[in-house]
Amino acid sequence: MVMPPSSPNLSSFSAILQLPFGGFGLRFAGDQLIELRFLPPEAAPLPPDTPHARQVTAQILAWLAAPHTGAAPPLAERGTPFQRAVWNAIRAIPCGQTRTYGELARLIGGSPRAVGQACGANPFPLFTPCHRVVSRQGLGGFANASDGYLLSAKRWLLHNEGAI
Repeated sequence: MVMPPSSPNLSSFSAILQLPFGGFGLRFAGDQLIELRFLPPEAAPLPPDTPHARQVTAQILAWLAAPHTGAAPPLAERGTPFQRAVWNAIRAIPCGQTRTYGELARLIGGSPRAVGQACGANPFPLFTPCHRVVSRQGLGGFANASDGYLLSAKRWLLHNEGAI
């Protein structure tokens, strides 16, 4: 079993939302959104502590209610050139559809494994909807995990979009 990333310091989040699939943290540096992270279902909620955190929280809740609508807030520039190419390709996948790791690898160059690693390093899940990237044999992994609450979140997100 691949374990999810190490537990983050929960006090470093500007907000922790309790969403239908579990905890979800928002991290800002000043006014700039720098990370969104899936958290264990038992993560205690933390109300947004700034106007920007409240605005992004509202955008997330609106997107979950109507995933075929909505726009992402400005996202901090993160990642290597290859990761950014993968994340751009992911953002181009229409809501309610999926692509395989291999399809993205053929589109941008690289291997399916490298695409999967870039998906696992995605700092902005939901706004860069890496849950839409699946294995040729099925669901695949999610956020560097092959089971547990993270895969449950992926299933919930795909079902919410009508992809499964």
